[in-house]
Order: sequence, then structure tokens, then C-alpha cells
Amino acid sequence: MSQNRFDQVRLTYIGGPTVLIEIGQLRFLTDPSFELAGYHYMAGPQVVSKTASPAIPASTLGPVDAILLSHDQHNDNLDPAGRAYLAQAKQILITPAGAQRLDSNACGVPTWETVTLKDASGLDIRITATPARHGPEEVKAATGDVNGWILEWEGQRHGALYISGDTVLFEGLEEVARRYRIAVALLHLGAAYAQRFGSVHLTLTGAEGAQFAMMLGEAATIIPIHYDGWTHYTEGRDGIEQAFTAAGLEKQLRFLPFGQAVSIDI
Repeated sequence: MSQNRFDQVRLTYIGGPTVLIEIGQLRFLTDPSFELAGYHYMAGPQVVSKTASPAIPASTLGPVDAILLSHDQHNDNLDPAGRAYLAQAKQILITPAGAQRLDSNACGVPTWETVTLKDASGLDIRITATPARHGPEEVKAATGDVNGWILEWEGQRHGALYISGDTVLFEGLEEVARRYRIAVALLHLGAAYAQRFGSVHLTLTGAEGAQFAMMLGEAATIIPIHYDGWTHYTEGRDGIEQAFTAAGLEKQLRFLPFGQAVSIDI
């Protein structure tokens, strides 16, 4: 992508919640999860296992300008190999509570506040923390704080880039849809399940993703992430596709190939 062409973004889906985002000369990485298949951790009485290795290993990814970390308290969003990678980032953006638990290069960004990063050409990327709720209200205290992210810059023709973080559909996402014209939304889908909380889901279902897509409008492209590669997901690609088709929104849905950079107009 030409450094003077700012109406495109390059996305490389590494797996799980991990996406490399390249805008101008700036490189961003979402929730780093780099352990190989077979890694597992305990979530209360439940064993959560990783079933797919990252499409790109951390050792070949190189440094990034910022990590957009939705939260640090769950190992499917920040596993041990991902924690080791944090030192490769110039800055880590996370919730204020998460910043207190991480190293000094972590910046806590409260909901609706904005951090601006600039590349060598003078391109400013405005990164705003958006609300997220990692499950129904009754488990919020146990799951902890989560951020979503909005990325905006001059030269966008169609709207902002949005990353939901681990969240269900709630009034905070409705507010995101009211405040922003979103061109591309990276949604954490998969309807994640935690045994200790019973039958509730902790991330978006396909039906919720489709409902949110309706709020964003037909011009928004919906890109599912964090729906595969771990055993605690209850909905995969087929379920997501079925939900969007049932809602008549299948044309808005786009799945990224693993490990390949894709340029998307924005």
C-alpha cells in the first residue's frame, strides 16, 4: 500500500483474536495469542485448549507501533507467548485496570477517550476506547473490564475501523453504532462459553453479530475474528454464516484468510 494512500487498510488474520493492522507506515496488533495448538489453561473447573497454531509466529512478525489489547485477564486473548511479545511493541493500549497490571509501556485508555499516534509521513491515527461487556451483566464483575477500539484517520472514504473486543451485544455497542460511521468491523464472535457461569455466552453470537450489523447499516463490512482455534467457542464459521444469511446480511460478511495480508477499502 502506498504511504500516501490512506483509504485502504491491510489486515492479516493470525488467528483467534490476533490481527495485524497496517495503516500507512503504522503497524498495530490486536490481542496477541501466539501459543501453539495444544496449549491450555484453566478457567475455574474448565480446561480451555488451543486447537490451532497461529498462522504467523511471533518470531517472524517483527515489532509493531502499538498493541490494541482488549484485556489481559484471559489467556485466549493474551497467552504466555503473547505476553512475551509485548516487549516488541512501542506502546500497549488497554483498559486502565489492565495498564496497572502490565509494564510501563502500557497506556490505560478509559472508555470514549482517544490516543493519537503519528507515522513518519504525518498521518495521525486516532484510537478511541469503546465500551465492551464480556458477558451478561451478572458476570461482569468476574470477567473484568474490556475495551473495544475505533480507529480513525484522514483519508477514510467510507468510515472508521472498529474492533469489538470480547463483548456481548448490549447498550454500549448500540452507542458505538450511534456515534460512528463504521466501514469495517472486526467482531469477536464464537459465542464463548465458560462452565463456571452456566449456559450464558461471553462473546457475540452470530445472531447478535447480525443484529449489530443492522445497526451499523448496509455499508459496513463485518469481519469475524476470535471464533475459531479454541475449545470454548460454541459457534464456528457455519453458525455465523447461517445467522447472517437468515438476517439477509450475508453480503456484508467477509472472512479473512489465515496468514495472508488483505487490503480493504475504508
